[in-house]
Amino acid sequence: MKLNIVLVIVFLLSSTTACQTKTQVNTGNATGTDTSNKVIFTTAKEKNKANMSDTTTHYDTATLGAGCFWCVEAIFQDLNGVISVASGYSGGGISNPTYREVCSGRTGHAEVCQIVYNPKILSFDELLEVFWTTHDPTTLNQQGADIGTQYRSAIFYHSDEQRKTAEEYKQKLNEANAYPNPIVTEIAPYTAFYKAEDYHQNYYNQNGSEPYCRIVIQPKVDKFKKVFKDKLSKQQSQ
Repeated sequence: MKLNIVLVIVFLLSSTTACQTKTQVNTGNATGTDTSNKVIFTTAKEKNKANMSDTTTHYDTATLGAGCFWCVEAIFQDLNGVISVASGYSGGGISNPTYREVCSGRTGHAEVCQIVYNPKILSFDELLEVFWTTHDPTTLNQQGADIGTQYRSAIFYHSDEQRKTAEEYKQKLNEANAYPNPIVTEIAPYTAFYKAEDYHQNYYNQNGSEPYCRIVIQPKVDKFKKVFKDKLSKQQSQ
């Protein structure tokens, strides 16, 4: 496994903390009555359905939490080899939670993105390189001004291979002192993913003029594109 620790350090040093919390700029939409939530289990049957258009291609899935899922989605959907990114909730104790319930901190869920990708183009190692580099995994239950257990850094692994890769990467970053403080990222088995309400999906692309997008997400995306310009999709690299 090739670890680009320099990228992690460079990006961390150039990152700025959020000036506003997501809650402060997200009022009026989260009614708690949206019925679009649905549980998605990564099964062979579902993968087969997704691959019907191309039976020769095998897609893998990664479920990652790195703070506000609007930020995470905006970054990973620009990577070459990513097929789809969905924002949602994992790691909690109840089924089909609403956004308001997750924000209360009582369900135990983390805001995550479920990323379907083509391993022939983009490896899990490379996904983790972007993951470690584009957020601060040393702040417990916090990313910038977004504070709460739902904003914790987390990797919900789908296989033992993903677990081993994540644990080894975390260990090597700690040994290299890539961050001034120890990494607190949760590495736990994937159990379920509950898709967030529709208005959370593709949020940055559809709400780019909103204050949180301009102040928090856009600077992070711009830095990401500079550091990982060789890994961007063709559309984003033009």
